[in-house]
Amino acid sequence: MLAADYPFLDLMWTMIIFFLWIAWFWLLFAIWGDIFRRRDITGFGKAAWLGFTLFLPFLGVLVYLISQSDEMAQRNMERAQAQQAKFDDYVRTTAGGGGGAAAEIEKASALLSNGTITQAEFDAIKARALAT
Repeated sequence: MLAADYPFLDLMWTMIIFFLWIAWFWLLFAIWGDIFRRRDITGFGKAAWLGFTLFLPFLGVLVYLISQSDEMAQRNMERAQAQQAKFDDYVRTTAGGGGGAAAEIEKASALLSNGTITQAEFDAIKARALAT
């Protein structure tokens, strides 16, 4: 019954309108996020851009994208690189960076050859390194 009252092309048109509506808000929120993350403009500048995109939304978004697209991409790239560097640093510190069991046995072998530890201590360190 409902299908007879709502033809297929009307359904497709509604889906396109809905998609464009979602894309518009996604674009608007991306621009607002960029405005608030910027460190090169003052609070007045941020308020001006926000007001421009709120009160004249299509013109404000268009002007912002035309005038700030390169800087927006640069800020996104810098933020992504900073996050990647933080993640890499976290992985290095969490992994220990010691080189695993082979490096631990090599260090213990050097200590044994220097006479710092005994053969029994070396065997204990080797067994512990191989167990992990």
